[in-house]
Amino acid sequence: MKKTKELGFATRAIHSGQEPDPLTGSVTVPIYATSTYVQQGIGENKGYEYSRVSNPTRARLEQNLAAIEGGVAARVFASGMAAINAIVSMLKQGDHVVCGNDLYGGTPRLFNQVMAGFGLEFSYVDTSQAENVERAVRKNTRMVYVETPTNPLMRLTDLAAISEICRRKKVAFVVDNTFMSPYFQQPLALGADLVVHSTTKFLNGHSDGLGGVVVCAKQEHADKLAFLQKAAGAILSPFECWLILRGVKTLAARMEIHDRSGRIVADFLAKHRKVKTVFYPGLADHPQHALAKRQMSGFGAMITFETGSLKNANRMLKKVRVCSLGESLGGVETLISHPATMTHAALGPKGRKAIGITDGMVRISVGIEDVDDILDDLDAALKAI
Repeated sequence: MKKTKELGFATRAIHSGQEPDPLTGSVTVPIYATSTYVQQGIGENKGYEYSRVSNPTRARLEQNLAAIEGGVAARVFASGMAAINAIVSMLKQGDHVVCGNDLYGGTPRLFNQVMAGFGLEFSYVDTSQAENVERAVRKNTRMVYVETPTNPLMRLTDLAAISEICRRKKVAFVVDNTFMSPYFQQPLALGADLVVHSTTKFLNGHSDGLGGVVVCAKQEHADKLAFLQKAAGAILSPFECWLILRGVKTLAARMEIHDRSGRIVADFLAKHRKVKTVFYPGLADHPQHALAKRQMSGFGAMITFETGSLKNANRMLKKVRVCSLGESLGGVETLISHPATMTHAALGPKGRKAIGITDGMVRISVGIEDVDDILDDLDAALKAI
């Protein structure tokens, strides 16, 4: 077999870290459901001593995710928010972070209501314009944190441009790559230092397990995060690790279907008379369509659209049958949600208005069902408006 670095994405997803078990030959990685390990003597062990520190199933998953995201190492955590918490926990009192102003609502909640209490400072800017980031960097700035595409407005950040600013300013560049997955976007290759995912979403792909991962371009960051796994203990269980290892094996195939159906659904919504606006970088009229084509290899499954009012959104969401109303994304099933009352409720009316989230917006994560069934469901639901 060729060296791992020469293998294609789907091959790496299936085989990196997922080699047959050396003890039994098991094709799938075993679930090492153990808390501790027998040691041969004082200071003598086989590399494992306690599962908060390390676990064979977790080690395999971290190897796999590092390989598909192109990092030197990966560290997995109990949730996407635990992963983000670990990233900012590498900072110290008085450090400043420049953030995108259109993030998943739980992220600014963590930053503003938890981490700010420990002396960290956060500024929020529209990172779709690189000059905004440059202007926001201070002497005490240690990190730039972005999502691209953003949740839920699907705004893009030019990763190469921001990474160049971060290199000049000597600050770490962190990218939340959850919406695109490593299959369609590789931020580390464009200059990012750290990539974070909620593994709950596309990496797992089956809506049956929480998790988060940080993939590192530098070993120093990986070492700090390994220490935080040990010190804070927000690690991912062996069973959850196994679920993600199982999910990643089909990531390439699933993402192809998500993307193909996503384009069809976005085009359908853009032409529907009951839809005011569609936010999807795969549409030619998206203001950053050219950037999307340049830094992503696909457009993905995430779409936001405007129904015109809270009343319209509520009427529509009560009528869906194939689409499932729920707060998540990236599963094989089509999930549909209302950002103002779900993912971004914590921002409050003023916070949502400031970044352009309206009460009439609906976000959809297009699944891998027959796309005609998704279209028929959306059409029937929109007719209720």
